[in-house]
Amino acid sequence: MIRFAAGCCFLVVASCVAFAADRVAADACAAKLTPDAKSLYDAVAPHVTPQTDLEDIMTAKIAPLVIFGYISRRAAEEHAPAAAECLKLLM
Repeated sequence: MIRFAAGCCFLVVASCVAFAADRVAADACAAKLTPDAKSLYDAVAPHVTPQTDLEDIMTAKIAPLVIFGYISRRAAEEHAPAAAECLKLLM
């Protein structure tokens, strides 16, 4: 039983370290984005998990930005692919 618990703890810690590495890589990627692409990344990144459907979450989080005039539809369409490349590193 103790070995099992120790094994589970190791897997949890290893998962956290892997997630932290992905977050660092994603944030480094995002730092190179244009301001519009970075704003899309910032709006979506907190909601991305390994199980996330990236297209669905991007649509759900970016649509309000367009609707309320924070970014134009054209700019969102133009910069979403670059933001998505960085967001994929979080998955």
